Amino acid sequence: MTGLISFTTKGDFIDGRWVSTDRADGSFQDLSPADLNDQIMTVSFRHDHVDEACRAARRAFKEWSRTSFEERKAKLLKLKELFDAHTEQMAQLIARDTGKPLWDATTEAKALGNKIDITANHSMKLVSEEHIANALPQVEGVIRYKPRGVMAVVGPFNFPAHLPNGHIVPALLTGNTIVFKPSEQTPAVGQLYAELVEKAGFPAGVFNLVQGDGESGRRLCAHEEVDGVLFTGSYEVGLKIKQETINHYWKILALEMGGKNATVVWDDADMDKAIYETLVGAYMSTGQRCSCTSRLIVHDRIADEFTERFYQAAKKLVVGHWSENPFMGPLINGAAVEKYLRFQEIANRENCETLMRGKVLDLKHKGHYVTPSIHLVKKFDPNSTYQKNEIFGPNLAIYRSSDFNEAMKIVNSSGYGLVMALFSKDRGLYEQALVDARVGLLNWNRTTNGASSRLPFGGMGKSGNDRPSAHFAVQYCTVPVASLEDPTPFERARVLPGMTFETK
Repeated sequence: MTGLISFTTKGDFIDGRWVSTDRADGSFQDLSPADLNDQIMTVSFRHDHVDEACRAARRAFKEWSRTSFEERKAKLLKLKELFDAHTEQMAQLIARDTGKPLWDATTEAKALGNKIDITANHSMKLVSEEHIANALPQVEGVIRYKPRGVMAVVGPFNFPAHLPNGHIVPALLTGNTIVFKPSEQTPAVGQLYAELVEKAGFPAGVFNLVQGDGESGRRLCAHEEVDGVLFTGSYEVGLKIKQETINHYWKILALEMGGKNATVVWDDADMDKAIYETLVGAYMSTGQRCSCTSRLIVHDRIADEFTERFYQAAKKLVVGHWSENPFMGPLINGAAVEKYLRFQEIANRENCETLMRGKVLDLKHKGHYVTPSIHLVKKFDPNSTYQKNEIFGPNLAIYRSSDFNEAMKIVNSSGYGLVMALFSKDRGLYEQALVDARVGLLNWNRTTNGASSRLPFGGMGKSGNDRPSAHFAVQYCTVPVASLEDPTPFERARVLPGMTFETK
């Protein structure tokens, strides 16, 4: 393979320097899921580096938290310049590490610098100082926000730069320090991110990177020096983080834990738009987005035409290597392929009809490639394993209904509550969905995929723990401090009954 940007393993980044992982507790290979012959790096890790990184972050917090917002902003703007200057390098490494097409990876890389702009100039207003005259008679009230301390950021594989960045930027801008553990599936992106932070010139210990396995992540989340855990990933891992920190009730946990997202297409919808947007929602990033569309509820009157046209379009989606700019790349690893195939068998056992079977592809580049799949749900069953579990692959379940209340029942049945999309010209249905849908994001005539950093991002139920990110991330990175400020001199007349108080 030609044209690859060179990449050298550096170890962990702790207290402002790269630290060797000699005498390692373990190691793993970082192979591109798009080409198993593309060995990106070998990762060695040491569990005691978690302790070193947390202590370094704690030492750095005292000074960093006392710097002015303008000083912190200046460092982040320098980092933005570096993100923008290294977009091509970051995009290629994201594509290699995740397998996602280069166009998709480039979109992610370009979002890194934008997050800094939006947080500094838009989101920080949510935690700006506020003065309340006469909060008590003749006493002014002030609301201020201070940083929490050391924040552990545990990254996912599907957006290995953008999603950790969505935690790291607001945490740093509000005065916290960071220990970042990338996913074991995408360690190279984590290292490049740390290299750019290093070049930005942050004080030693403000940002730290530790590579590692699940035990490294567990130790980080449970560490006594950690004041908060900011996590994006599966429900199962999020639940483990909650369990590991149950006795650390003072820690803030911001857990974004996936979805079983539904799109409802009603009989008055713009069908062309609904088909296109649902194809994007179901199959972009090979279905490996927490906001992907995995369930589609179509009005009976248009279901036959919609389903046939959707099927014909899905068959034409191009699957291939990231460098060829296909629509879909591979799944992240062999276990993901096995899960994807297993859930199709489960769907068949649970009386769903296979309209389009997902299968393994044998392409020029040997990777974890699969085709999209579609299953027709003959009967809604809230207890169905297939209908209620997140697959995290390119599979869509199609339901039929002419009763909007029944459609909303299906939407709310999985236990997850991240995103719903509604395609209809009827604003009344949209307003009903705003009330009835147990989701944190509701899109009208737009797919479930994609989000704005100017809006909150978070779900209900199994999709999170009521700590929305994106625009609202500055809130879980800070502690509100209320003050009563009384400039008036002492007055004898204000002495309470039953007190004898002599003044000089």
